[in-house]
Amino acid sequence: MRVPNHIGIIPDGNRRWAENKGFGREKGYVAGIDPGLVLFKLCQSVGVKEVTYYGFTVDNTKRPTEQREAFTEACINAVRILANEDAELLVIGNTKSPMFPEELLPYTTRRVFGKGGIRVNFLVNYSWKWDLDELKKSTSKSNNIANQIQSNDISRVDLIIRWGGRRRLSGFLPVQSIYSDFYVIDEYWPDFKPQHFYDALNWYNEQDITLGG
Repeated sequence: MRVPNHIGIIPDGNRRWAENKGFGREKGYVAGIDPGLVLFKLCQSVGVKEVTYYGFTVDNTKRPTEQREAFTEACINAVRILANEDAELLVIGNTKSPMFPEELLPYTTRRVFGKGGIRVNFLVNYSWKWDLDELKKSTSKSNNIANQIQSNDISRVDLIIRWGGRRRLSGFLPVQSIYSDFYVIDEYWPDFKPQHFYDALNWYNEQDITLGG
C-alpha cells in the first residue's frame, strides 16, 4: 500500500456531536482529544512522516466565549499530551493575537520530544490570510515562495481527511494542500474509529497521483 508522507486532519463535527448527545455545544471539544492521540499512533504505526491537525482558526474565535475557551483548552491539552510521545511538534498560528494561547508559545519553534521521528503540526489561531501575508512583503531577491509564508516549515500535504461530512477545506494550508487528495468521513470527529483511518488509506491507495504530470 502507498502510504502518504503527510496527512492533514480536519476534525469537524464536535459541536453537532455534543448537541446530539444533549450537551452544550462547547462540550464537544474535549471529546476530540483522545481521538487525536489514537490517530497519531496509527499514523506512526503505518509510517506517515508528518501529520497536521486543524486546531482552530481566527474565524472560529468569533464563536461564543464558552466555545472559544473550550476549543482553546482542548488544543493546549492535545499538544501537551503529544509532547509525551516520540514526535517533533510545531504549533503554527497568529501569535500576535490575544486569541493565541500563551501556553503554546514554547511550541512555535519545532521541538523534538522523546525519540522524535514523526512531525506533528497544530494549526492554532490560524488564518490562511495570515499565513500568506508575508508574500506581500517578498522581494525580487527571493524566488522561493515556500520561504515567504508563515507555515514554511510544513511540507506539501498528500492526503486531507475531514470528519463531519462537510465538503470544504475551510482555509486549510492553501499552499501545501494544492495537490492534496481530499477524503470526507460523515461521522463526527468525537466518533472517530480506527477504521476511518484505514478506509482513507485504502481510498488514497487507489488514486492516480500525478501532481499535474
